[in-house]
Amino acid sequence: MSILEVSNLTTRFHTRNGVVHAVEDVSFKVEKGQTLGIVGESGSGKSVTCYSLLGLIPQPPGRIHSGSAMFDGIDLLKASEKQLRSVRGKRISMIFQDPMTSLNPFLKISTQLIEPLSLHLGVKGKEALHKAIDALAEVGIPEPEKRIHAYPHEFSGGMRQRVMIAMALITRPELLICDEPTTALDVTVQKQVLDLIKDMQEKLGTAAIMITHDLGVVSQVCDHVNVMYAGRIVESAPAKDIFDTPIHAYTRALMKSIPAKHKKGEKLFTIPGLPPDLTNPIPGCAFRPRNTLGEPNMCLTDKHPVLQEAKSNHLVQNCPGCIS
Repeated sequence: MSILEVSNLTTRFHTRNGVVHAVEDVSFKVEKGQTLGIVGESGSGKSVTCYSLLGLIPQPPGRIHSGSAMFDGIDLLKASEKQLRSVRGKRISMIFQDPMTSLNPFLKISTQLIEPLSLHLGVKGKEALHKAIDALAEVGIPEPEKRIHAYPHEFSGGMRQRVMIAMALITRPELLICDEPTTALDVTVQKQVLDLIKDMQEKLGTAAIMITHDLGVVSQVCDHVNVMYAGRIVESAPAKDIFDTPIHAYTRALMKSIPAKHKKGEKLFTIPGLPPDLTNPIPGCAFRPRNTLGEPNMCLTDKHPVLQEAKSNHLVQNCPGCIS
């Protein structure tokens, strides 16, 4: 059963330099208890997609041009600010990319953990403090009774990320959006954070969207994967299929770029060039100039490729040059 169903989401930014087509005609579902991975290079539209759902796009210059995002009968894209506030932080929570910029450096951890309890659940005073301490204990912070009164700068990067996870999960949300939660963390702490998110998901039955450019993260935690490029989904399939039988040239290039897939001393594979400038509308296949694993001369040039079913539960853009 789907907890979230996004259809034809289009988000653009109207700037002095032109209209940035950040997200174009994106559709996907998130099932209860499922972890959906959204992967792609920086600027592919991963974060903008999820920020659009929660009304976190600055308007202006951002504008949601079309689409719907149904969450328990509420269209998040058309909901009022009051409706969004009742969902955001309570039923849908988000772990942001950089905990140091997401946590207020002037407020104690206790104040920041208690705020969602007070706003969404009406829990205050000693009861709220006890729940906040329990939340820190759940995410593995030692001596939570003492650390609850500390400031963010008194925590390490990994511990600050744990605080962010505790804050996101303290209201027991139905959907958790993780925006590159392991960026800038070392490998050991990264694994601890991912294991923690997974454990909390299993404990609470929470669905999750994992935004990342790290395919190692995807292989560890995701059930289904959407690969994004230039604001569009180019391939969507169960995680096992994405890793075992990638079809689109961009997905294959991402897989070939994984360092662990290279022999010792072998030159690392890189995707040539840069992602396209999204202020200029791309009439055909956006990946054509960088396509080295397919047949770029066969790529569409007159119309946008669209997602079609290649096999059961495996969708891929129908560009002949990218799937050849």
